[in-house]
Amino acid sequence: MADIATLIDALEERASALSALNHTVRFDLTDSGQSIHLDATSGGVSVTESDAEAEAVLKLSSDTLDKLITGRIGPMLAFSTGRLRLEGSQGVALKLAGLLDS
Repeated sequence: MADIATLIDALEERASALSALNHTVRFDLTDSGQSIHLDATSGGVSVTESDAEAEAVLKLSSDTLDKLITGRIGPMLAFSTGRLRLEGSQGVALKLAGLLDS
């Protein structure tokens, strides 16, 4: 299980690509009960441990998030196999998927 600090660091390393998102996303980690909030609405990217409101909420394990960030699993595969569940905007989630795949 990847720890939350490692996941936040990995997302911050992808900040240049994620800045094109222009939306908010929350990752709810099902195995630890923690949440990561990604805010890309102000031209930059802020990644914090928080359960703040977001336009799209992705529910997944910390290992699945780690694999998504590092490209070891694609977002569509994670969703279709039940490793990732979505609440909120599908459009925001699809835009994020495209940015993670790049």
